Amino acid sequence: MVTAGVLKGGREVPIKSAEFEALFQSFYPLVYRRLYYLLGERAAAEDLTQEVFLKLYYQPPREKSNLGGWLLRVAANLAYNYLRGEERRRRHEENQAREEGGVIPLEEAVIRSQEARLVHQCLAKLPPRDRICLLLKNAGHTYAEIAAVIQVDKNSVGTILARARRHFIALYSELEGRDDHVSGGGHSSGLS
Repeated sequence: MVTAGVLKGGREVPIKSAEFEALFQSFYPLVYRRLYYLLGERAAAEDLTQEVFLKLYYQPPREKSNLGGWLLRVAANLAYNYLRGEERRRRHEENQAREEGGVIPLEEAVIRSQEARLVHQCLAKLPPRDRICLLLKNAGHTYAEIAAVIQVDKNSVGTILARARRHFIALYSELEGRDDHVSGGGHSSGLS
């Protein structure tokens, strides 16, 4: 029977060095194999094996009759904690990668989808010339290019665009359920 520490002031004193060394030599291979089996990583198994024996040294079990079982239970608990920590770390890294990679949260995706649906509905209700002007301008085309496509004088494109924007905003506000028909102050409709 292995004797651990002696109670002093309500606390157990760590195992004596010679006794600990014998237990370490005896049980190290068993504990290491179990941890390597659970983790599949040599370095992590070695680190956690050391931690198991630190627990044995500083907090030995009260009952020493099944020391091998106690060591394996401590090893398994440490392995599961390690694996949970690794899973949390992996999820955190994935979330960061998604955020950095432009993946948007579900709520924002739904809002964007609703806005896109409203934009498409408004564009469908606009007269063809207004719709084409807005789409071309939004795509970055110049007034001269827009004028060539809709076959009007380049100087009238600005007026056509201004009317088309007002019409679009009125339709968007109506579909969105707003009655204020404000000319887009602080509102993002996706078209400029």
